[in-house]
Amino acid sequence: MASDGDTVAVHYRGTLDDGEEFDSSRPGGPITFVVGGGQMISGFDEAVHGLAVGEIVTVRLGSGQAYGEHTDDLVFEVPSEQAPEGLTPGARVPLNNGASGVVLEVTDEFIKIDANHPLAGQTLTFKIEVISIR
Repeated sequence: MASDGDTVAVHYRGTLDDGEEFDSSRPGGPITFVVGGGQMISGFDEAVHGLAVGEIVTVRLGSGQAYGEHTDDLVFEVPSEQAPEGLTPGARVPLNNGASGVVLEVTDEFIKIDANHPLAGQTLTFKIEVISIR
């Protein structure tokens, strides 16, 4: 049974409520992480806790167990002259803190950027299969 401090390898498939797949460990190899090590979103980590090799579980995680709520504090504007040229809505841009944001709007005066995680505010479903526990 997987418990805090164990290194586990899992395959997973993540979907949104409409069934759209947003991520999967296949066709690549399984992902490996330390249970309780803070490497995964909390709900995913908790879902693996107590599972044995070969077990498969499907969990539905609210935003609080995943990437958090979408917050207006992470949507901001920068003067257009401070931004790279050629930005268009939907483009991803690096931020000074090492994170990235999505361009929402471009005008002659400003660029509006959303620095929330792309899955913030979303309910996520994961199908998780435990491959190994060390």
